[in-house]
Amino acid sequence: MPRLKQLARSGSQAPLGTVLPAVTCAAQSTFLTGTTPAEHGIVGNGWYFRELGEVLLWRQHNGLVSGDKLWDAARRAHPGYTVANICWWYAMGADTDITVTPRPVYYADGRKEPDCYTRPPSLHDELTEELGTFPLFHFWGPGADIVSSRWIVGATRHILRTNRPDLALCYLPHLDYDLQRYGPDDPRAHRAAAELDAVMAPLLDEAEAEGRTVVALSEYGITRVSRAVDINRALRRAGLVEVHTQAGMEYLDPMTSRAFAVADHQIAHVYIRRPEDVDATRTALAGLDGIDELLDDEGKKAHGLDHPRAGELVAIAAPDAWFTYYYWLDDARAPDFAQLVEIHRKPGYDPVELFLDPLDPYVRLKAAKAVARKKLGMRYRMAVVPLDPTPIRGSHGRLPESDDEGPLILCSTPHALPGRTAATEVKALLLRLAGLH
Repeated sequence: MPRLKQLARSGSQAPLGTVLPAVTCAAQSTFLTGTTPAEHGIVGNGWYFRELGEVLLWRQHNGLVSGDKLWDAARRAHPGYTVANICWWYAMGADTDITVTPRPVYYADGRKEPDCYTRPPSLHDELTEELGTFPLFHFWGPGADIVSSRWIVGATRHILRTNRPDLALCYLPHLDYDLQRYGPDDPRAHRAAAELDAVMAPLLDEAEAEGRTVVALSEYGITRVSRAVDINRALRRAGLVEVHTQAGMEYLDPMTSRAFAVADHQIAHVYIRRPEDVDATRTALAGLDGIDELLDDEGKKAHGLDHPRAGELVAIAAPDAWFTYYYWLDDARAPDFAQLVEIHRKPGYDPVELFLDPLDPYVRLKAAKAVARKKLGMRYRMAVVPLDPTPIRGSHGRLPESDDEGPLILCSTPHALPGRTAATEVKALLLRLAGLH
C-alpha cells in the first residue's frame, strides 16, 4: 500500500488499541464517543433486543449510540463546525450536516434494490448522477469487491469539493472481503490491499493539496482462522435452545429459549432467560472445542462490556476459531434465508454470505436467473449462499494477541501519534488535530 505508506512516513503512525468486541459497530462507536461499549451501548454489530424479543443486526439509527458524539464536542468548541458522514455506521438520525449510508429500496412486493440514504435529500440525485446507483451488491455478499469502496471514495471527493465540511468521515469496507474469504496471509488479500490503496490515492492527494489533515485508521485486525464453532447447536443439544417450525423450516425462538447465542465473528453474546439456567449454560459450553473464554459479570466489567444489552455470558473464540449462528441440526430443516444474503433476518453474523455455494453445480445459473428477474422488475430469490462454514479463513472480534495482529492509526501530521493509541482516545485526538481540544 505505497500511498498509505507515504502518508505514514511523512506524518506519523502507531498501533491502535481496539475494544471488545473488535467489530465494526462497537469500534466505530468508541471512536466517535471516546467511551467503551459499557457506556455507549453498542455491544456488537447486533444483539438481542429483549423488549422486542428479536435478534437484530445492522440497525442504522444513531439514537442507539449513547454519549457525547465527536460532532457535539466540536460544535461546543466551534459553533457551526460542519461534519459529513460517508458510510460510517449508525449514520441515520445523527446530527451531522451531511449523511450518506447504504439503504436499499424495499418495494411493497418484496423486491430489494440497491440504493442509499442521504441527507440533505438532494445529495442522493447528485451522487447518483455523478457516480451511478450505490452498488449495494458490491458492498456485501458474494459480489462484494472494490466497486463499493470506489463509489464511496467518489462520494467523499464530491462532498469535499462541493460542501467543504470541516470534518469528513469516510468508511471503506474493502479489506473485510478477501481477508475473511481467504485469510490475511493469502496473495488475494494482499491484492485487495493494493486495490484499496490505489482507489484511495486520488482522495488522499486532493486532501493533501487542500491542506487537510488526514487520519487513516482501521477498527480491528483480521487474523487467520481454520475452524467454525457451532455454539447454538451445542446449546440446542443441551435442551436450552428452542425452535418453532413453519413450512418444514426451523426458526430460532429467542423468547422461549432458555439460552441462545448471538454470534458475531469471534464473539458471541449468550442470553439466558432465567438466572437458574446460568450453570446449565456454562456446562453446555464448557466442553465445546473452540471457546477460549466465557465472560461473566466480572469478566464483562473488566473488558468494558458490562451493558444491559450484552448477554449474561459472553463467549470469546479461540484465536483460530469463529462462531456460526447456525441453530438447526439438519440442513434440510434450515430456513430459506440461510442460503440468502439476508443480514437482517439471520439471528447472527454470517460471513459465508461472501461465497457462492461450491456444492451447487447450478449456483451461477441460479444467480443469473435471479439477476434477470430483478432487471425485469420481478421478485427473485438469490439462494446461492452455502451452508458450509469451512471456506472462511479470516475473522476478528477478540482482542489481538499482539499489536502486529491489531489495527493501525496513521496521521498526516508529524509527531501527532507519539505511541500506542487507545480506541477511546481517537475522539480526543481528532478534536486536538482540529484545534478544538
